[in-house]
Amino acid sequence: MSTEDVLAEVGPRLRRIRKEREVTLTALSEATGISVSTLSRLESGLRKPSLELLLPIAQAHQVPLDELVGAPPVGDPRVRAKPLVRYGRTFWPLTRQPGGLQAFKVLEPQRKDEPEQRTHEGYEWLYVLSGKLRLVLGDHDVVLTAGEAAEFDTRVPHWFGSTGEGPVEFLSLFGPQGERMHVRARPSRT
Repeated sequence: MSTEDVLAEVGPRLRRIRKEREVTLTALSEATGISVSTLSRLESGLRKPSLELLLPIAQAHQVPLDELVGAPPVGDPRVRAKPLVRYGRTFWPLTRQPGGLQAFKVLEPQRKDEPEQRTHEGYEWLYVLSGKLRLVLGDHDVVLTAGEAAEFDTRVPHWFGSTGEGPVEFLSLFGPQGERMHVRARPSRT
């Protein structure tokens, strides 16, 4: 449905809601501060609705703004991304929009790789679902187990992967620099 079609339906919807509530144009004018003539032109479609006009009407009728404008229903929220394999890992994208915060479920097979630390812009959060995840972050070398989380600035040299004792399944949230998560797991001081 085009924007013009949506706007064309607002006037009749405003009239229907007002009549269902048995409110006169005069009473609605007093409640909103919008003139009777403006309200009448809105309902008849002779005046385009604006946020400045619709907000007080929504408040007067005590209805969400969506109800006045007939907002389209939200589509299916499920993410149905296909898994992809990179560097021997299987990734399931859990977000649909490119850019911004990205979420993945990752399955790392059992293998014992030599850590090769890398750096790049961003911030990462890891949460282990099952198995053991080895995280090398700068001078820290830690093993995360199921239920543990870690977050770090990806400008710090880092590497993560299997401990070699079995596969590991984890969630990875990655965002541009400055986007931080809320759960923190800090390595103990030695």
